[in-house]
Amino acid sequence: MSKAVTFEWNVLNCIHSPPLVSFDFLFKLLLIGDSGVGKSCLLLRFADDTYSETYISTIGVDFKIKTIVLDGKTIKLQIWDTAGQERFRTITSSYYRGAHGIIIVYDVTDQTSFDNVHTWLKEINRYANENVNKLLIGTKNDLTSKKVVDYETAKDCADKLNITFMETSAKTATNLNEVFTTMAREIKNRLGPPENLRNQKNEPLQFDSTKQLNPNSSECSC
Repeated sequence: MSKAVTFEWNVLNCIHSPPLVSFDFLFKLLLIGDSGVGKSCLLLRFADDTYSETYISTIGVDFKIKTIVLDGKTIKLQIWDTAGQERFRTITSSYYRGAHGIIIVYDVTDQTSFDNVHTWLKEINRYANENVNKLLIGTKNDLTSKKVVDYETAKDCADKLNITFMETSAKTATNLNEVFTTMAREIKNRLGPPENLRNQKNEPLQFDSTKQLNPNSSECSC
């Protein structure tokens, strides 16, 4: 068995193992965006409350699990951090399938990363489920003197796409919890109460990856 296949099996075996604690919902979230925008820093800050100035590019995919309580419900978040480099696209595209929510990340000090938001939206339309929840996030908003993408421009883009927008910082943790709780709340509102789900409590949700999508829908008009 190759190392790649072994890693994939180990990850999936870990995810589908019986949980140690009970929960009402299990949501799979995906972080996407250009390389270097700070996806890994956001995830580590939220999941482990750690931050480092040292930058190491994600190779393929990584994930963390974080349990939160929202509106009296226990929600387990399975958060996947994907590599932004083009050479990893064929690997990371498979992780779009089954995602309940996708967070599109750009760097407020990097205009190109914002311009590429429309490219990432095309990836979502191509690979993800049609009703997946989306969130647009601008990172590094603590670097005010280097900011090139203003809040109003990004907010206008998000409004045109009918998705929620926030600016955040992994360094200062500004709006960090709000990013993930907002996404969790929007997914929960879409799915309805746990008893409406086909799966019983404490069982991983089953995802439909066979649904045909329209790759030309929801073009970004930013």
